[in-house]
Amino acid sequence: MLILFLILIVLALVILIANIAIVPQAYSYVVERLGVYYTTWEAGFHFKTPFVTRIAKKVSLKEQVVDFKPQPVITRDNVTMQIDTVVFFQITDPKLFTYGVERPLSAIENLSATTLRNIIGDMELDHTINTKITAILDEATDKWGIKVNRVEVKNIIPPAEIQDAMEKQMKAERQRRESILRAEGEKKSAILVAEGEKESRRRARAAHPRGRR
Repeated sequence: MLILFLILIVLALVILIANIAIVPQAYSYVVERLGVYYTTWEAGFHFKTPFVTRIAKKVSLKEQVVDFKPQPVITRDNVTMQIDTVVFFQITDPKLFTYGVERPLSAIENLSATTLRNIIGDMELDHTINTKITAILDEATDKWGIKVNRVEVKNIIPPAEIQDAMEKQMKAERQRRESILRAEGEKKSAILVAEGEKESRRRARAAHPRGRR
């Protein structure tokens, strides 16, 4: 009986310890009871009822950064470009984040791609992307418990033929600047030579003055 009693005590201690939860700073735990949302635990010490409640999701409240793969978009002048974006977001409602949408990061990526296509479809190639995409994503992700702080365009990759034209233009510009610098250098060199010859003649005259009448 004593051995059985000790076993029961040890088992109770194991169950007690296993159901203690300490939520770290900047985290929230979404808790379910009997498969249904029960509460959200903030940072601190918590205890869950054994066999009844469970931690459904551990959610970080820190600002997060996700770098999506380049998205193909078509501008108003029918130029297809690859837009590489970085999204900075923060989870504001752990419950909505857990139950609002399946695979939230994938949803943000798809929403970002769709928004980019819609915005850039009204732009010319030489236009820049403004904060409009941030405002649209932030409003659309509210129902998922996510706040989009900002969207940065990391890279814009134009088509190969446009890249070739841009490289040729840049090469021609470099050659033009080199020609200007070379011409300016030759001009300065000629001026220095002329000034040197003038100074030499002056010194020669000073060294051999003509006799006075």
